[in-house]
Amino acid sequence: MEGSAMGLLDQISGAVGGMLGQGQAGAQGSGVNSGLLQQVIGMLGTPGAMSNITKGFHGAGLDNVLQSWVGTGQNLPITGDQVKQVLGSGNVADLGARAGLSESDASNQLAGMLPQVIDKLTPDGKLPSQSDLSSVLGKLTH
Repeated sequence: MEGSAMGLLDQISGAVGGMLGQGQAGAQGSGVNSGLLQQVIGMLGTPGAMSNITKGFHGAGLDNVLQSWVGTGQNLPITGDQVKQVLGSGNVADLGARAGLSESDASNQLAGMLPQVIDKLTPDGKLPSQSDLSSVLGKLTH
């Protein structure tokens, strides 16, 4: 299982790095982006995180965006401002601060990162249970 968890981290890092135009090594070696990625992985591993994110998308009227990331088709884009609506400005600022970023930089990077991360965590087109998600993400951070 540990091999598959590391494979998932490589896939996520590669997807995020590719999306940022840096390639996989750039995403892992850049510090800031990998730090923010680690914060996102930690956030998603907390109990109730996916439920809270789902509620955030619903509350912001962005159910279709989240569903596009979970589903197997094209991922719809999201803006930094929409990320703040979904996650809450305080949460975005906190994630950014822990990764050494301003709230604005964090929200913009999260806008590019979240579709890739959620997409990679939902290869079967459905949200994982919290215990499955916590198990996989727990292996990624150790």
